[in-house]
Amino acid sequence: MNYAIIVAGGKGIRMGNDIPKQFMLLCNKPILMHTIERFRAFDAQIKIVVVLPKEQQQYWSNLCSDYHFDIEHTVVDGGSTRFESSLNGLKAIDGGANDYVAIHDGVRPLVSKDTIQRCFDAVLGCKAVIPVVKVVDSLRKTYKDGQEKNVDRSAYSIVQTPQTFSVELLKKAYEQPYNPLFTDDASVVEHLGEKVFSVEGNRENIKITTPFDIIVASAVLNNEL
Repeated sequence: MNYAIIVAGGKGIRMGNDIPKQFMLLCNKPILMHTIERFRAFDAQIKIVVVLPKEQQQYWSNLCSDYHFDIEHTVVDGGSTRFESSLNGLKAIDGGANDYVAIHDGVRPLVSKDTIQRCFDAVLGCKAVIPVVKVVDSLRKTYKDGQEKNVDRSAYSIVQTPQTFSVELLKKAYEQPYNPLFTDDASVVEHLGEKVFSVEGNRENIKITTPFDIIVASAVLNNEL
């Protein structure tokens, strides 16, 4: 069985907006709905869990009614950290060694079907997979003394989601106590001593955090129509 946990706990601060960014409109529909649709299009049987702050859940329910959004999904409470939110999502699913779960940012509505497919294909053999894209810009590192130096961009990749795992492995990883070094689900698994493998992501799979991102995402979606 395949599962998707979509973590959507943003507050939209960088958007300069009182509406949480996952609920902002993108091509006349809330961003989170686009994201959920991507996973349903990939697999009609996938079990979808949406992690939302408790205080946002009624608002989401109202949106689903207003937009006649009827893709089946389970809503669970978000936590005070990404770690806690992912853990809450994991608690809502069954499964073990032969089941797989993708954890995805609710504000990445442009993940491609091919990227999701690559993640689920690869995880069958290696239990922990993340999609990445190569860095195309030059990079500079700033040191504590204020000096800056160019670094080799070929040594770096940009990490995306869905980060995809064996359910059994991820549940074991999330038995660990929270550590501030846990920046994503892959870092939790690596802290357990497990290797995380990478597959090719898709460059348009951006995380929407600023008004400019909305412009870019709208252009991409309109081009897909």
